Parts: sequence; C-alpha cells; structure tokens
Amino acid sequence: VVLIGEMRDLETIASAMTIAETGHLVFATLHTNSAAQSVDRIIDVFPELQQPQIRLQLAATLEVILSLRLIPTIQPGRTLASEVMFVTPAVRNIIREGKSYLIDNTIETSAELGMQPLERSLVNLVKAGKISQDVALRFALRPELLLKLLK
Repeated sequence: VVLIGEMRDLETIASAMTIAETGHLVFATLHTNSAAQSVDRIIDVFPELQQPQIRLQLAATLEVILSLRLIPTIQPGRTLASEVMFVTPAVRNIIREGKSYLIDNTIETSAELGMQPLERSLVNLVKAGKISQDVALRFALRPELLLKLLK
C-alpha cells in the first residue's frame, strides 16, 4: 500500500500510475471538486500526445474516487459531504474515450452500485438537520440537481 500526499505535478502522477500498474494499492489526494475534475486533472497534466495512453492506463488502474468536502454545520463546526465514484466498466469506457463530461450523470444514475453525487450527500445532511439548504446550495456543484433531490 502506497500513500501519496497531494499529486501536484507530472512526475508525482506518473509515479503513482506506475506504482498502481505494478499491482500496488495507491491512495493519493488531489485538490479538485469532483470525480470528473480529478480524472481531467490527472490526464491534463500530461503532454497532449501522451494523453490517449494515459487514459488507457488510468482506465485500467483506477478503482474509486472519493471527493470530500467539509461543510459548515448549523451548530458550530463542519461535517463531511462526499461524492463517490466506483470505476465500473462504463466509467472505464468513459475514461478511455476521453468523455469525462459523462461522469457526473453516470454517478447520479448509479446509486444501486454505491455511487453518490455530492448533491445527494448534501440533501442527506439537510434532511438530517445538520446543514441549512442555503449552505447546501452554496456548496453544490449542480444546484439544479440539489433542488430536484430536495423535493
């Protein structure tokens, strides 16, 4: 098991991918807001000519992306909201084809597989009385989805 702090540059990301390809479990952090942004950040750090190969490697090795946010609570403090994306065959195909814009919809429609959009997590926190709807709207990546889920 290998833990990498933040993957900030090409060298670190390339090393993480190489380690994962050798069968090691790699945990790493990125400063992104969503699973789709994480996939794009990893791929975009590489030169354009390398990106098709990187998409193949990432699709073959990636297993899950957890996007975590600390949200201000009604009571003083913060609580965790999360987006969860498991890398299913459909997600692997999306990554291989460079269609990361489809990731959000895939997460939204794959609850039965354990996936969860950030907005579902925010709705759960609102319904539990931990955060206000205004705070949930402020932190939602897709406010229209949040409002739909709140109904």
